Amino acid sequence: MRALALGVALFAAVSAATATAQSADLALAGELTQGGWARGIAPRAVVAISLNDQPVAIAPDGRFLLAFDRDAAAAAQLTLRYADGRAERRELAIAPRAWQIERVGVGLRPGTAPSAEWAARRAGELAQIKAARALDHPVQGWRQGFIWPVKGRLSGRFGSQRIYNGVPGSYHSGLDIATGGSGTPFVAPADGVVILAAQSPFSLEGRLLMIDHGMGLNSAFLHCSELAVKTGDTVRQGQYIGRIGATGRATGPHLHWSIKWRDSRLDPLLFTGPMLPR
Repeated sequence: MRALALGVALFAAVSAATATAQSADLALAGELTQGGWARGIAPRAVVAISLNDQPVAIAPDGRFLLAFDRDAAAAAQLTLRYADGRAERRELAIAPRAWQIERVGVGLRPGTAPSAEWAARRAGELAQIKAARALDHPVQGWRQGFIWPVKGRLSGRFGSQRIYNGVPGSYHSGLDIATGGSGTPFVAPADGVVILAAQSPFSLEGRLLMIDHGMGLNSAFLHCSELAVKTGDTVRQGQYIGRIGATGRATGPHLHWSIKWRDSRLDPLLFTGPMLPR
């Protein structure tokens, strides 16, 4: 995993008047870029942290997790609140990414209107996904260096997007890993709890497996041919959890792996680093 140690000197203070000597204890490490993340250690006197005015959970040992959406702005506001009521505000510089963009000289083709039956089924699937992501388990996978769930050819990159006659299509929200055929086993990239194991394939995702890694961080694995775990199971990093397939809306066998922190879509490649040869 690429880890860039960041001292507080790399922070730009929003208000110098709020800075104190205690801020020297603040440390972050990670990828402060669009689709990236950072783990931090708060000063002992800090009782609350927020990112862009949204509260951030702090573990008993003072460690916490931040992450930045694919379309995150160039600056994020980090606020530390101390036991005596003081607030210290810092601005985090979020590096932009050069996304893979394909410009197509045709309009975005309208899809066929879904049937009422399909729409009702899809609404139920989305409700299950939303409910799963709302679960929060006291697991520690978020602290780990993530590993690749499987190795193969990256057939789809996070953040890639098509522009149809100037109209943006939806961007790719994960990594696609192709291994040559269905049935290849894959493993858990980090510790966690299974929050959804859809044995009956969903309309788009197919057999879907979701894992809570703690602190609002979760992984999703799409198009599986087989799931080896069930909802509620605790899994360990490197544990066999399923097999690659082409269920749901897929053009061929591959594993679609996506990571989210709350509502932010993240790049799995920034959690694992480059894929080394098998």
